[in-house]
Amino acid sequence: MTTADILSQVSEALAARAAAARAGVVALVPDCAPPSSGILWQKDLVVASEQALPRKGAIRVPLPDGHAVEATLIGRDPGTNIALLRLAEPAEVALPARAEPVLGALVLLIGGDGAGGASVRLGLVRSLGPAWHSRAGGRIDRRILLDARLGRAEEGGPVLDTSGHLIGMSTRGPRGSALVIPAATLARTVEPLRDSGRVARGWLGVALQPVAVPEQQAAAGRGLMIMGVTPGSPAAKAGLLTGDILVMLDDVAATHPARLAERLGPDSIGSRCQLTLIRAGAPLTLTVIIEAREAS
Repeated sequence: MTTADILSQVSEALAARAAAARAGVVALVPDCAPPSSGILWQKDLVVASEQALPRKGAIRVPLPDGHAVEATLIGRDPGTNIALLRLAEPAEVALPARAEPVLGALVLLIGGDGAGGASVRLGLVRSLGPAWHSRAGGRIDRRILLDARLGRAEEGGPVLDTSGHLIGMSTRGPRGSALVIPAATLARTVEPLRDSGRVARGWLGVALQPVAVPEQQAAAGRGLMIMGVTPGSPAAKAGLLTGDILVMLDDVAATHPARLAERLGPDSIGSRCQLTLIRAGAPLTLTVIIEAREAS
């Protein structure tokens, strides 16, 4: 078999995978923002990139059969960058089986083109990492970075392996890089977004600023100064004051707000936590009961 034959077979196989995936991707065309893409998760539900969608306004969804339907945004979670929309009319959908990413493997990024068609990019899995937390406190099950650039209209579409299985949803990272929100993260976020419109996470109700502290008062030599306390918040109920320096939350060193966000996930709601503080130069320990952040 010649090299040309092999390349033709690879090309035909990739084209077949892209064609099969076409039915699972839609374009999202808002009234007052650039278009993006989404994944038909169920017959009337679309998963999309939260950061790509406007806060308000109607969204039109052109379908492969040529007609368009309205979509209503029913939930969004900045922590995982996942939004959920409900279609005014159900659509045919056959969500592919999920797959785990493989370092160096080829992937297909499918996007909607805004007119009922699709766009396709070929990339590869550039790096893989363990679960991580976003700055907004969401837990992402894997860190998946692709060696591809992602167009604005393609964001939110499915990322498939060469067998046509779903790795996750594409999203734009720094400088246009392509990241993937894993299928496992999508699956566990859809239910709370469908039922309540958001993902509830733990909340202290304080504004924090990293500061240096004497090493004899904090093992890491750093803490978080409380710059403000929200009235009625868990922190206010526990007796925290502006000017206190938080050095530990249970066994977690309070060196950066992101470390606390990792601790304050959905499972933390209702739990009792011990706060180790410095107040007026002296150590102090308080107990706080974590509550869910109020919906904005």
